[in-house]
Amino acid sequence: MSKILPPGRSFAPSPAGSGPSICSGHLQRTGCGYNAPMNVRIRYFALLRDRLGRDQETIELPDGSTANDLLEVLARGSQVIAGARRSLQVAVNQEMVPLSHPLSGGDEVALIPPVSGGAGHCRISREPLVWQEVIDAVSGSGQGGIAVFCGVVRDHNDGKQVIRLDYEAYDEMAQRTMSQIAARIESSIAGARVAMVHRVGSLQIGDTAVLVAASAPHRAEAFAACRAAIEALKREVPIWKKEFSPDGSEWLG
Repeated sequence: MSKILPPGRSFAPSPAGSGPSICSGHLQRTGCGYNAPMNVRIRYFALLRDRLGRDQETIELPDGSTANDLLEVLARGSQVIAGARRSLQVAVNQEMVPLSHPLSGGDEVALIPPVSGGAGHCRISREPLVWQEVIDAVSGSGQGGIAVFCGVVRDHNDGKQVIRLDYEAYDEMAQRTMSQIAARIESSIAGARVAMVHRVGSLQIGDTAVLVAASAPHRAEAFAACRAAIEALKREVPIWKKEFSPDGSEWLG
């Protein structure tokens, strides 16, 4: 378990030989080659701050940890962060960094949720999809209704058994087109917010292929926005699927 310290508190080193408080997986101190533990300061903003009930804290990590290691530790200790993780960006000392960025003792690490002013929360993913990501992206104090569509790989199509589906996308164009769709719907349905995430790669039966969430002050508009978003996504976004059956495989239009 990570050691979380209130703002302003300093870290008291563990007794000799006891190692740091993070002792699971690749963050183990003993035998992993990490040096002494270090402290980093975490800052939270907007949705994360409100849901966590704090705007900052200090956490102890093994020396040599990366931004991704930090997110793993935080996600294990908080369902809020675990649900939002795939939509978060990381800034270290006020500079945006990749998740592979190594951290140093005394670093200020900001977890950046999706910013306002964009055209919805839209992305392509190669990892399993999480419902909470799209729900969080469209939530708000004035949003009285949230509708979510979840597209799942089924085991049959046109009377044939389906073994798996492979999805491929023109990633950059797909994400831009999804954002354009979200902006169009948000401008045409009063108070609507739209989020879309589509998975690519090889998906098994029962895997989630796409998540679309739409919110609005009232349920009718939320339902309408969600329906419009998934229909436009299927029609306009450059994503293709290859269907595998016992008889072979084929690309579907």
